[in-house]
This record gives sequence, structure tokens and C-alpha cells, in this order.
Amino acid sequence: MIQRLQSIWLLLASACAFAGLKFFFFTGNISEIKEGSATISKYVAINGFENIYLTVVTITIAVMSILAIFLYKNRGLQIRICVAGMLLELLLTYLYYQETTKCIEGAYSLSSLLQAFVMIFLFLAIKGISKDNKIIKESNSLR
Repeated sequence: MIQRLQSIWLLLASACAFAGLKFFFFTGNISEIKEGSATISKYVAINGFENIYLTVVTITIAVMSILAIFLYKNRGLQIRICVAGMLLELLLTYLYYQETTKCIEGAYSLSSLLQAFVMIFLFLAIKGISKDNKIIKESNSLR
């Protein structure tokens, strides 16, 4: 019997990605204007809507995860989409890091773990899809 636990992992990955749009990844101060010897700093909270690149990559990861749920008949394509989602998640983490380097001081929010959860859930989905492939190959060899 084929287990579709990977559908739950993909749904959770998508939910975490969409939550990354709303919840903050990093909060801190950015130095904006230098007037003489004084520096004016501005408080910022970085989330998925901080710039267009973060928004597009985050929405792409979430949509790819949802799309992969409905491709259950084509497990090879499902795995490729999950791997592409993981690579995009690495790119997203790098983009977040680039945004945080603009801050002179600050702290990562607890919700920054959502990005790690997306990676974990996509990895678990790949593992489940591979398990399904193995079960189907074994059942075909018995025929």
C-alpha cells in the first residue's frame, strides 16, 4: 500500500513558506542618514514582503509545494520539484542574510525557524516519495 504521508509534509512546507510572508525573520536597526557625526537609525522588521525578490521566491516555494501534492502519479517530477524547492529555499535564506547585513544591530526572530522547517518538510517529502517509488518497483517485480 502506498503511503501518502509526503502530501502532509508538502502541505506543511507550503504553510510554513506562506507564514514566512507574514511573520518576521529579523528585527533590528538600520543606519540611514549620517548628519555630521550623528547617525540616525531606523527600526526595521524583515519578513517576506521586505523586497520583491524575497516575495517572489517565497511564493514560488509555497506554490511549488502545493503543486507537488497533485503530481502524485508522476513521482519523478515530484522529487525534482521538491529538490528545486530546497534549492530555492537555500537562495531565500541567502537573500534574508543579505537583508540582515544591512542592519547595524538586531536579532533573529523565533519565526525565522520557519525557513528551516520548510527545508525539513521538503526533505521528508522526498524521502516519502522515494519510499513510494521503492514500493511500486517491488510490487512490479512480483508480477
